[in-house]
Amino acid sequence: MSQTSIAGDLGQEQSLEERVLGALDDEQRSVASTLTGPLCVLAGAGTGKTRAITHRIAYGVHAGVYKPQQVLAVTFTARAAAEMRTRLRDLGVAGVQARTFHAAALRQLQFFWPQAIGGQLPGLLDHKATLIADAARRLRLSTDRAAIRDLASEIEWAKVSMLTPDTYLAKTAGRPEPAGFDFTTIARLFQAYEDVKTDRNVIDFEDVLLITIGILQEDPRVAAAVRAQYRHFVVDEYQDVSPLQQRLLQLWLGDRQELCVVGDSSQTIYSFTGATSRHLLEFTRKFPEADVVKLVRDYRSTPEVVKLANDLLAARTREVDAAARRREALGGVAPAKKSVRDSWARPLELIAQRDSGPPPSFEEFTDDEAEAAGTARRIKALVDDGVPASQIAVLYRTNGQSEAYEQALAAAGIGYQLRGGERFFARREVRDAILQLRAASRTAGGDDVPQLVRDVLSSLGYSAEGPQSSGAVRERWESLAALVALADDVAATRRQIPGAQFTLADFVSELDERAAAQHAPTVEGVTLASLHSAKGLEWDAVFLVGLSEGLMPISFANTEEGVDEERRLLYVGITRARKHLALSWSTARTPGGRASRKPTRFLDGLRPDSAPASSGRTGAAPKRRKAAAPAQCRSCGQMLASGAERKVGRCSDCPPAYDEATFEALRQWRLKVATESGVPAFVVFTDATLVAIAESKPADPRQLSAVAGVGASKLDRYGEAVLAIINEPDD
Repeated sequence: MSQTSIAGDLGQEQSLEERVLGALDDEQRSVASTLTGPLCVLAGAGTGKTRAITHRIAYGVHAGVYKPQQVLAVTFTARAAAEMRTRLRDLGVAGVQARTFHAAALRQLQFFWPQAIGGQLPGLLDHKATLIADAARRLRLSTDRAAIRDLASEIEWAKVSMLTPDTYLAKTAGRPEPAGFDFTTIARLFQAYEDVKTDRNVIDFEDVLLITIGILQEDPRVAAAVRAQYRHFVVDEYQDVSPLQQRLLQLWLGDRQELCVVGDSSQTIYSFTGATSRHLLEFTRKFPEADVVKLVRDYRSTPEVVKLANDLLAARTREVDAAARRREALGGVAPAKKSVRDSWARPLELIAQRDSGPPPSFEEFTDDEAEAAGTARRIKALVDDGVPASQIAVLYRTNGQSEAYEQALAAAGIGYQLRGGERFFARREVRDAILQLRAASRTAGGDDVPQLVRDVLSSLGYSAEGPQSSGAVRERWESLAALVALADDVAATRRQIPGAQFTLADFVSELDERAAAQHAPTVEGVTLASLHSAKGLEWDAVFLVGLSEGLMPISFANTEEGVDEERRLLYVGITRARKHLALSWSTARTPGGRASRKPTRFLDGLRPDSAPASSGRTGAAPKRRKAAAPAQCRSCGQMLASGAERKVGRCSDCPPAYDEATFEALRQWRLKVATESGVPAFVVFTDATLVAIAESKPADPRQLSAVAGVGASKLDRYGEAVLAIINEPDD
């Protein structure tokens, strides 16, 4: 074996082992004490992989095997990289580079560009949309905002797959045509986009990796300098690497084997971006002498949550095994071991380490609004029972599903934060707070940093008890309270490090680093997030909503590989929950609508009173009905990009075309009806539906029923009153 486990060679350093490795379980300790040679860590959800690899780096530095400046730890988000740096610093290790692939490559590109290329590095493009729109105009292609987004995603996929405009067409077999354009047109647009970038002397994020790869391949001096700088590599979330990132990693590594990779093929959910678990699954082929350590002890979730997660994956594994047996019985060859290129790799089986908790709940609702209202009621009950709102999340498949839950939580008086909304460090009160803390750090004495933070922020509106009101005042207080809580947490961590100093200036530096990485502290409020954006996070209580066929799996997952990825996405959602887990779906989209929806096939055999999945519901999703023609804005004629815009029939940028008095009369009527019925206002009609009614001015029940959000039931219940308001004569 090429690996060297130094745990047994440091008998005289027992205090070091105990200090760095003492809190790890046997498998984590094996990871942390194997310091040289290739190492593959297969780590299930909640098994402490970040803990294991940060302790590995710290142990290697403290034992003298690593020099901090020669270690490069790579992960996939700036937040994860910032968290890794924080943990390493808390372990007494400074100087280790923990970065994303793009950040590490950009740092190298900025340094080596003058000597390898010469001149000034081109500008870095933040967003592709403007340049893709310009490229489309050069080709006389008609596009809207939604199409631009799809085209940008397709070009990003092509570039991370290391394709050029010339080689793109050969790799499009089996892919859906983006934005309705044929692949030949996409190839031409791809080339036009590259031409526009050249004309404007800018590069995009994929170019950062591509150019760095080109320099490392073509300039031996640069390659030698990089390899002299970095001797040991750690790659987290290795199941998410793209061919482009893998190529860069190979060039960093050269012919050496000092590489530790960590991943879980069951959490591969970004294949649409070019990510593939193939490199993780084939690691021991490339490095036959590699050690493989499996982390399966789940410290995050209760046994009930872990069992559901295991059962979800096991159901698919049984289907794969049964299919292999059928092929063998029919005279085919059933391989002893499935190819790692197949879409379903045998998953890790997690072993729960926490005490038992409540069983996951499964609930069916009549429509989306009822599901949102029911979810809000259950969240309020949890908050009343003492579960912090910041430890509750509502997770859905598409961002378009968030509106109903925003309205339901607002109606219930529950604060929420929309993941992907305004960034924490961009908020005005947070920027003001950091300025005040920076000024105070120049003169502040004493070592009670948390109290100093409280004193400074009190001038901006912080108090020990938050305001009872909701709205902007409450949101401002919650931002300041998050900074105070962060000061408490950082101070408590620093106190555990012998001889460590912690001043107000240190706390300001911590805030600056977090702001750069968008590593926000916890803010009080229920989190609303898509399943994809929830990766890497966890909460005490998780509500998985909208779990019906067509949403889970999503309707365009029409291949076996696509459906398998949707199952993994649901697995990621389940494993975000520590204790409370609720799964729900609705049978109709709107109140009074036809109850044609079915719960997701993934829960067949898992939810109460359901049979295991039949063979007809295990593979690709049913063929979609032909999509409706894209709607146009009634004001400007542009294509509408979101569900909310289509419901109103107008771009969000266009001014409303309704009479304010009529709209206000509709709102007052809705409030009265909701109060009398004891339901949230949006259950009667959503704001978007009221706007659509006010703008379309229906003259009769037939026209009113054509408005999105007005089903047969609501037409019977409210139609007469609504038409009376709309058709009321002017004074």
